[in-house]
Amino acid sequence: MGTLTANNLTLLDWAKRQDPDGNIPIIAELLSTTNEILTDAVFKEGNLPTGERVVIRTGLPAVYWRALNQGIPSSKSTTAQVDEACGMLEARSEVDKDLIELNGNAAAFRLSEDSAFLEAMNQEQASKLFYGNPATDPKQFLGLAPRYSLTTAGNGTNILNAGGADATSNTSIYLVVWGDQTVYCPFPKGSKAGLIHSDLGEQTVYNSDGTRLQAMATLYQWKNGLVVKDWRYVVRICNIDTDALAALSGTQAITAATNIVDEMNLALDKIPNLGFGRPVFYMNRTVYSGLRRMARAMSSGVLEVEKGLTQFGTPTNWMTFLGVPIRRCDAILNTESVVS
Repeated sequence: MGTLTANNLTLLDWAKRQDPDGNIPIIAELLSTTNEILTDAVFKEGNLPTGERVVIRTGLPAVYWRALNQGIPSSKSTTAQVDEACGMLEARSEVDKDLIELNGNAAAFRLSEDSAFLEAMNQEQASKLFYGNPATDPKQFLGLAPRYSLTTAGNGTNILNAGGADATSNTSIYLVVWGDQTVYCPFPKGSKAGLIHSDLGEQTVYNSDGTRLQAMATLYQWKNGLVVKDWRYVVRICNIDTDALAALSGTQAITAATNIVDEMNLALDKIPNLGFGRPVFYMNRTVYSGLRRMARAMSSGVLEVEKGLTQFGTPTNWMTFLGVPIRRCDAILNTESVVS
């Protein structure tokens, strides 16, 4: 399995570059503990103040067999430019100054309040990486699900149908190969990666009834986007019936051609070169649990538990499918629309 090059920076790498005193890395670690996508995602500074302009290859050059004393015509590849916009997620915290002072440890009290905002922003970012859609909200960036939502589209060959047909119990598995030539998260040119935490100090704020009080204010801001530079390095296994998976029946019976173990095998085969970046499977806890039970029922050796260190140096373990890490991400819904 491939490793990321020095140019493929994670959120922690950017955090260390931006703030050597350790304040932002602490926030990065808090984010990664509740959003496993950040463990793998590649972050890259965009080339536009609004995001990233990407040159995508749309066609390969023609090549020819040549005989002695014969020439060949020249050829070239074809490309297209695509602008991928970043979204700007913000939140503002205002806590009564006297309430903080009553606590006795102002820093610890504010951190406890900050943690709730970090979690909320983290969940929102994770959700939009999959479901962001500027067509319904122009302020969002385009997520994976809308990009891989039509089997007849140009990238439809990378959409695998697991046979489900009920939107009340329907979910997906996403295989993503992170890398600066495949899939990455840009942030606007000249800005910072990840969540920015700004202490605005003491301010006069207004209650809903118009009365004023002194409060300690904090601003949270996260500018982020998603670039799929090469569509071949993402595979969506859609229409997974969670009810069938729970019962290991129907479309998710161990003998069914559409069961998730077989579909995950097919997904890996769709990727041109797994060593071209960092491949990772993403699924919610419903599928994560069902996959383990199915693998046991099939007496399959496709799942293994690996031990190691996180990017923050803390011991951890994770499940892999044929050597590819599996991340549990509850931002992936069990009520996705059926993909046709």
